[in-house]
Amino acid sequence: MILNHQPTPLLRRLLERLRVMFDGPPIVCHHDFSKCGLPEGVRLPGVSFVSPSVQTGWGLFSIVEASLLGIEALFRREDAPDWFVLLSAADYPLVPARVVRETFASAGVDAFVSAREVNQASRRTDRLNYRRYLTYRLPRPGLPQAEGEARFLSLSHPWLTRWLTPFSGDFRCYFGSQWFSANRHAAERLLRFHRERPALAAHYLRQERFRSICPDESYLQTILLNDRGLRIGADNLRYMDWEPGSPHPRVLTAAHLPAMLASGAHFGRKFDTGSGAVLDLLDRHLDARGHSAG
Repeated sequence: MILNHQPTPLLRRLLERLRVMFDGPPIVCHHDFSKCGLPEGVRLPGVSFVSPSVQTGWGLFSIVEASLLGIEALFRREDAPDWFVLLSAADYPLVPARVVRETFASAGVDAFVSAREVNQASRRTDRLNYRRYLTYRLPRPGLPQAEGEARFLSLSHPWLTRWLTPFSGDFRCYFGSQWFSANRHAAERLLRFHRERPALAAHYLRQERFRSICPDESYLQTILLNDRGLRIGADNLRYMDWEPGSPHPRVLTAAHLPAMLASGAHFGRKFDTGSGAVLDLLDRHLDARGHSAG
């Protein structure tokens, strides 16, 4: 399942690599047609596109909706897979398909998700995410045109928020990477929760009315990690190089190649249109590993 909103040639390269590696797997892409048309040459056999697409925006719940629509479309297909991987066009595989399949078959879990709990104890150490998800926002009286945090009042004391948010000791809030892998069982439970328990989505949408809160880094993670019927692996099997204080990982280059290949991660991110050299090196590595595996 791939999210895309740019006319990037990286999408075609990723699709072609996945089709070769996994011998024509089912692939669903949510492309935001409100941003641009499809990149050239991406209507390939086995690749379907969510229609109609959702107009997405950075840090908005629309990214969650696009992800769920794509997952749902993938598992409606007659060739629906046992496992899915959520990717963007800025991702690329680091290991052969054999390694991915063996990991999924032998891990004894239903999903690989990197996330941590956001709670009262993190109020000082993780203030940003505490404000995003565990507060309750309401308009500031008399200032309808104010900007930023001046537009709203934020109730943060747990004596108040326990009654105003969907979180409790039995249903905890989580924050982590948007990118994860999960099996059919986890996908079904994820989609069922979203369909049958709208209060959680309503909370994120209410918070978002006043300021972007990046629900793509919390909503799906919170559902999966609160589900006692699922076994969760704590490593999402992605390689990223974060610059301290930046909201985005560094663009990977050939200098990252040794660390990427030593990481054991299934996919690396992020790459951009200037990443041709390192992607060529990864292709050679994958082809050699694939041939050596027989």
